[in-house]
Amino acid sequence: MRSQKTEKHTSDALALVEEMTGKSKEMADLVEQEQANLDVAREIYALRIKAKLSQAELARKVGTTQSVISRLEDADYDGHSLAMLRRIASALEKRVEIRFVPSPKLTQA
Repeated sequence: MRSQKTEKHTSDALALVEEMTGKSKEMADLVEQEQANLDVAREIYALRIKAKLSQAELARKVGTTQSVISRLEDADYDGHSLAMLRRIASALEKRVEIRFVPSPKLTQA
């Protein structure tokens, strides 16, 4: 009877990212950038929904078009400008807050 090697599976996001990136700094930086884009998109969407506004209604308040709001709510969009985020925040009676926080590091090999 042969012994079978069992694979351990994890649901730890950082461990999974590390597995996928092969401990590559460039890939880790790309993943972090994409996460930031996703966070911005989700926040704009959540604030708009909480304010009970359609994309077109928010666009009118911001002084832009519905397609721009749609793009900003897309996690794949990476053209967020501070000026536009401030306009959106103002339209939603919010303010933009920027923080610099430690970045998760990949385990050193």
